[in-house]
Amino acid sequence: MESKEWSSGVWTHLTAVRRQSPLVQCITNFVSMDLVANTLLSAGASPAMVHSVAEVADFTPHIHALFVNVGTLTPDWLPSMKAAAELAAQLGKPWVLDPAAVSCSGFRLKACLELVELKPSVIKGNGSEIIALSGSASQGQTKGADSSHESTEAIEAAKSLALSSGAVVAVSGAVDIVTDGKRVIGVHNGTKMMQRITATGCSLAGLVAAFLAVDPLQPLEATVSAMSVFGIAGELGEELANGPASLKMHLIDSLYGLDETTVLSRVRITRLG
Repeated sequence: MESKEWSSGVWTHLTAVRRQSPLVQCITNFVSMDLVANTLLSAGASPAMVHSVAEVADFTPHIHALFVNVGTLTPDWLPSMKAAAELAAQLGKPWVLDPAAVSCSGFRLKACLELVELKPSVIKGNGSEIIALSGSASQGQTKGADSSHESTEAIEAAKSLALSSGAVVAVSGAVDIVTDGKRVIGVHNGTKMMQRITATGCSLAGLVAAFLAVDPLQPLEATVSAMSVFGIAGELGEELANGPASLKMHLIDSLYGLDETTVLSRVRITRLG
């Protein structure tokens, strides 16, 4: 299935998010909260930055999807992440794990492995994070949340992690990779300058959660659509930007203003395996 066959599905997913405005609980890092929330709002979703363990039992049953990002993980936050993930899984609600900088400490790696046990619908990371989480790398070999591996170097690790976890695995990079362990899809949208804005990866994972909320039975297709939409918004934003700071603004505006003609003409998705 090539770009033209995917493009109508991408547009269908985006219009469903805009129409349904799914409620997405985001337990994410301090650095990313603003951009994650604004990305979700501009796409038509409804973000809720509810991270207290004291609120999970009351709030999480009402959400349509959950997004967990461990970027600024502390021992105080881990119980709420695990409680929300466990409850979401019990209630059949999709949830996304972003194992940011997973191998920078033993504490973080153990926490992420425990979260994987709670059956995320999608695990989204960069090449180094996915390689580390799949058990293919040793602790301490990443550059914080930045990747020292291309996404294409992580395809086999991503397939392995998908098969062992039951999750769809998404690897962000120059070409975004999405796999369920069998199919491997490449999303060729996006722009290099997006890597110069903090929390774009976190925001992408949050957007994946919103798309999963409107199509929970097709997690691979929903993830591919979210990654393509975010990449297209970045491409349009870069055309108007003078640098990373203005790209951040134009990215949000472009996501908000995406129309059918633009999406259908710009989707670049290929089957890689």
